[in-house]
Amino acid sequence: MKQSIACIQFDIAFGNPEENKKRAAAAIREAVKVNPPDILVLPELWNTGYDLTRLDEIADPAGRDSKAFLSALAREHHVHLVAGSIAKKSGKEITNTMLIFSRSGELVHEYSKIHLFKLMDEHHYLTGGKSSGLFSLDGIQCAGFICYDIRFPEWMRDHAAHGAEVLFVAAEWPLLRLNHWRALLIARAIENQAFVVACNRCGSDPKNKFAGHSIIIDPWGSVLAEAGQGAETLRAELDFAEIAEIRRQIPVFQDRRPELYQSFFKS
Repeated sequence: MKQSIACIQFDIAFGNPEENKKRAAAAIREAVKVNPPDILVLPELWNTGYDLTRLDEIADPAGRDSKAFLSALAREHHVHLVAGSIAKKSGKEITNTMLIFSRSGELVHEYSKIHLFKLMDEHHYLTGGKSSGLFSLDGIQCAGFICYDIRFPEWMRDHAAHGAEVLFVAAEWPLLRLNHWRALLIARAIENQAFVVACNRCGSDPKNKFAGHSIIIDPWGSVLAEAGQGAETLRAELDFAEIAEIRRQIPVFQDRRPELYQSFFKS
């Protein structure tokens, strides 16, 4: 089975959800004009950017507005939508939440970022999630992650060990650490023998310049496609037959010894 993927890398308007909806809708409509992909991917916090100090004012209550907007786009264009993440307000808590929609506009899964990045003060404004990123599209097991999550290989490995063959990453990764972005994502693909589809934003906000360089990596760690630093729609095709062959050649998941990993380090 093969699936075509498109990552929409765009510059997010700082603290302006309405403008960002216009930008996202325009980019999606452009992406599906010729050779529409099976799956479209958006970056992290595409609705607000990192305007953390104003999230209490601009975060989407229960994600209602974003869900209606994204569901309609998925249905209109008959495309699966791994819709990056939004700032979602639930009571007094705000989460950084990934939303996934099917071609029919059905909300397939929500994943809230569990690892909060203290270097950008996320822990002061956001509440970490507590559930997994596993979901399924067209019968393919997938998993969603958000930015800082990629520095936690045990979190991503746990999803791969539970069947994930595509690891989707939404990010606002800074240009300053571009080399980390590429190295970590390639490592996550190789060690999990899975496709990695990582959509980053481009542009800048008052405090950061972002790297762009959205990237799609195969289970051998080979880069299938990589964007530059500007606005771009990145495309690639994933051939899932490759995963079974690679896992046959190097049977990492059969050779794991999880019963020992814990026992060596019990306090």
